[in-house]
Amino acid sequence: SVSMLQSAQVIAFVATTDSQRSKAFYQDVLGLTLIADEPFALVFQAGETMLRIQKAQELKPQPFTSLGWRVSEIRPVIDELRAKGVKFKRYDFFEQDAFDVWTTPDGSEVAWFEDPDGNTLSLTAFAKV
Repeated sequence: SVSMLQSAQVIAFVATTDSQRSKAFYQDVLGLTLIADEPFALVFQAGETMLRIQKAQELKPQPFTSLGWRVSEIRPVIDELRAKGVKFKRYDFFEQDAFDVWTTPDGSEVAWFEDPDGNTLSLTAFAKV
């Protein structure tokens, strides 16, 4: 049987303790479209996906990726974000190049950065088959 959620649109969530700072980052740095600033969340359009940035009193960022984007070419996006002050993360356990890109065994490319609350975000350019 096919689940009713199979064709339902996914909503993505992250959290912030400073909605003004978060609004500036997601709107001005990442270039997402702000749909609404609601009492409990900032609402952005990210491609076909609604992104709700929940307004939280406290937040303990997790070490793993909270939100990511699939891009066709990773380095131009890294250049664009770096020009806006984004710093990309380096990890001891991944071999990353000068662009801070890790190439997976199958040839996909991944890079990580943080939002102002410390949520880990990623870019992925999947290997061309």
